[in-house]
Amino acid sequence: MNPKLLQHGMNLWPPFIGAGIRVEHIGKDYKTATVKLKLGFANRNIVGVHFGGSLFAMTDPFFMILVQHQLGKDYVVWDRSAKIDFLKPGKGIVRAKFEITDTQIEEILRAASQGEKVLRDFSVDINDASGDVVARVVKTLYIRKKLTHTQRQQGV
Repeated sequence: MNPKLLQHGMNLWPPFIGAGIRVEHIGKDYKTATVKLKLGFANRNIVGVHFGGSLFAMTDPFFMILVQHQLGKDYVVWDRSAKIDFLKPGKGIVRAKFEITDTQIEEILRAASQGEKVLRDFSVDINDASGDVVARVVKTLYIRKKLTHTQRQQGV
């Protein structure tokens, strides 16, 4: 899929619209993405700062999408788990910049080459306008080379 088309579609996705999340960029090579969140009435908590669920939601699908596009259709990529650390109250506009490196993809390909499941952690910081880290999210992805028809029949 064209990254601009995906970006546009994600910006029309109701959970992102409702939370005030905006995808600013998805790299042509699917190695990077940038997402922003403006503080507004619909995404502030009781003390007037960013609601933690919105901070997490702005990071939710991106590592899975970027890794899946790097590996291609021969691999299964799923979110396995996630952890968020809230480091500072989020105010104003916050951004998360995602990056997948060639080294990370090469390591995954080596580890998954024989069909084993691979669990890999990816981390992203959510920064405020002054560059301070508001929250850090660690996503664990489940990655596995897809089984062939024969392997599925054999119950591998």
